[in-house]
Amino acid sequence: MSEQTRIIGSAEGVAVTVENADGASPLLLVCEHASLALPEALGTLGLSPEARTAHIAWDPGALAIARKLSARFDATLVFQNFSRLAYDCNRPPESPDAMPVVSEVFEIPGNRDISAAERKARVDEIYRPWQRKLAQTVAARKAAGRETVLVTVHTFTPVYKGAPRAVEIGILHDRDTRLADAILAKAAGNGKFLVERNKPYGPEDGVTHTLVEHGLANGLLNVMIEVRNDLVKEDAGQEVVAGFLGELIGESLPVHA
Repeated sequence: MSEQTRIIGSAEGVAVTVENADGASPLLLVCEHASLALPEALGTLGLSPEARTAHIAWDPGALAIARKLSARFDATLVFQNFSRLAYDCNRPPESPDAMPVVSEVFEIPGNRDISAAERKARVDEIYRPWQRKLAQTVAARKAAGRETVLVTVHTFTPVYKGAPRAVEIGILHDRDTRLADAILAKAAGNGKFLVERNKPYGPEDGVTHTLVEHGLANGLLNVMIEVRNDLVKEDAGQEVVAGFLGELIGESLPVHA
C-alpha cells in the first residue's frame, strides 16, 4: 500500500458518534466495534468481501443492542464509525492488535508493513478522536455532578479457530469487579442464557483497554458485555438479548462503591 498521510476524507465524516448526549441515565454505553466501514484511502486492505463483512471487521449486532439499551434507559451512547481493521479502538497504539496483521483465521495484507506515517495517521485520525470524545463525555458529566456507569457492548463468534464456544453472554471486568459481580449474581440460574465471568475473553487478553482508560482511571463502575453473535443476527434476537441485559443491568444498579 502506498504511504498515506491522511486516511479519512472530509466527505467520510468523523471517527466517533455520540447519540442521546443529554440522556438522563447514569449509564454511558460504548461500542468500539460498531462499524465495518473502511476509510476509502485504505481500500479493501487486500481482503475479500467475505472477510470485510466478517466478525474480524466489526461486532455484528453490538450497535443494535447498544441502541436498544440506550432507548430503554435514556442513556448516552458513544460508538466508533470505522472498522477495527483500520484501528481497534479497544487497544492502545503499542498493541499489535490495534492494527492487526492476522485476525482469527484471516491475514490482513493491508496491515502488513504499514509505514510510520500511515500508522500515525490511523492513530491520530481514529484512536485519538475516540479517546478524546470519551474523555470529554466523562469529564462533562462529572462537571455537571452526574453519576456515570460505563458499559461497553461487544459480540463474539460462536466458533473461534475451529473451537465451539458454549458461553452465550460474557460479563467482563478488569480490577474493579463491583458491577460485574452484581450482574453475575442476578444472572445466576436465569434459565435463558449461559452467562459467565470473563468469557470468552478476559483482561489477560488485552480486551479491557476502554474499561481501564475511562472506567478505572475515573473511579467509575464499569463492565464489558460480550454476546455471542449468532444470538443477535436478527432484530428479534437483538430484542430478546437487549431485554435480558436491560433487566440485569437495571436490577444491578445502584451498586455500592
